[in-house]
Amino acid sequence: MSLISEEDKKFLKKEFEKKMKDDVYVYVFTSNDNCRYCKETVDITNETASLHDAIHVEVLNVNSDKAKEMGVDKAPTTIITDNNEYGSRIRYIGIPAGYEFSSLIEDIISVSQRKVTFEEHVKEHLDEIDEPIEIKVFVTPTCPYCPRAVRTAHKFAQYNKYIHGKMIEAIEFPDWADQYGVSAVPHIVINDDVVFQGALPEHDFVENVMEVYSKMKNKK
Repeated sequence: MSLISEEDKKFLKKEFEKKMKDDVYVYVFTSNDNCRYCKETVDITNETASLHDAIHVEVLNVNSDKAKEMGVDKAPTTIITDNNEYGSRIRYIGIPAGYEFSSLIEDIISVSQRKVTFEEHVKEHLDEIDEPIEIKVFVTPTCPYCPRAVRTAHKFAQYNKYIHGKMIEAIEFPDWADQYGVSAVPHIVINDDVVFQGALPEHDFVENVMEVYSKMKNKK
């Protein structure tokens, strides 16, 4: 049974034809050990890839050398990359389904275009960052506000090589969600330091990132 409706496939084909430029590589890391949504994650990424020749999916085990190279230790994990500049910075930990499917599509198109755009104020802040920043965005598939937070984190990661953006599906990883006190989504954690909730506009989101960055600089 297809996870993407025929109507959605027709729409996505047209979107991809209009917007896709260069090749995009989608790595899906799976496990045979109690991975509840590994099969569905593989299915949804393969179905997406079937809609345009520039989308390439490779399915690998979470214990593979590629997983170690990319720093992947949880399944399912999906990484969207150009196999060059973007590395493994744009990732989904848990199935990118429900509302998060829209984030997956936007990430694929954005990586294919090899560019992201921001307001000048946001860009100026992102240009300052030269220390490792990890942005975790806890979500659920039924949260309509979560994709905005995920896309912001992923856009920041696409733009700046020091930033890693991780979508984490809170229901699939309840222990992880409990560790960070997730009670509502989107729940954003930056470098295990600054925490906030809600789909903030990019100019507010980046201020939280800069708060972490300033603390890092002040410690030196």
